[in-house]
Amino acid sequence: WWQTETGGILISNLAGVTPHKAAHATFPLPGVQPVLMDEHGQVIPGSDASLAQLPDHTISGNLCMKYPWPSIIRTTYGDHERCRQTYFSTYKNLYFTGDGCQRDTLGNYRITGRVDDVLNVSGHRLGTAEVENAINMHTGVVESAIVGYPHEIKGQGIYAFVIFSGVMDDKHLITQDINQTVTRLIGAIAKPDKIQIVSGLPKTRSGKIMRRILRKIAEGELNNLGDTSTLLDPSVVDEIIQNRL
Repeated sequence: WWQTETGGILISNLAGVTPHKAAHATFPLPGVQPVLMDEHGQVIPGSDASLAQLPDHTISGNLCMKYPWPSIIRTTYGDHERCRQTYFSTYKNLYFTGDGCQRDTLGNYRITGRVDDVLNVSGHRLGTAEVENAINMHTGVVESAIVGYPHEIKGQGIYAFVIFSGVMDDKHLITQDINQTVTRLIGAIAKPDKIQIVSGLPKTRSGKIMRRILRKIAEGELNNLGDTSTLLDPSVVDEIIQNRL
């Protein structure tokens, strides 16, 4: 995992040295110290602890960096205040990446997407990461991604793309169960209007979900998907389009 602003890769496995894990950026490189923060500015317990102190479950939060590294962004041309506000003001004395992240019990990091993606559903502002985290709490869900699409009543509807690992005897019951999970954790307003079960999500080689493509599919703009050459598996897009709700 990296950003233009980081100047280089910060989280990655080392081939032949550290193990890899599917859909995970894996471990921070030497000298890099990630920390997961909640929306109240508090460190999530275990997110910056040693492996022996980690809780026995995956934790989720906003990905930040505790200490600087040699290639960290220092300013933006002609607008230093914008640089400070964007990256260094959200959490005191931390670099805020703007990405949501999960960390498992072995210390593997998985980037879940941008936390500043917000949907306006019937006048309620919902963060996509918040809804995705609720969907992912369902025991059968491996991974999910949600996007907004035009809804004539709500303004924006919620379209969820879900990778499901359990037995799929009845998709209607599965989607109903997922909606119940979201309702329990967030509220009825956050229930997805459409839940499409997929075998995979369009991701770049660095593991980021291409929400732009999913948004176009949800909106029905199938002839305007843009560049898909950077995808790890472009065939996933064809499958999603074919089974679009």
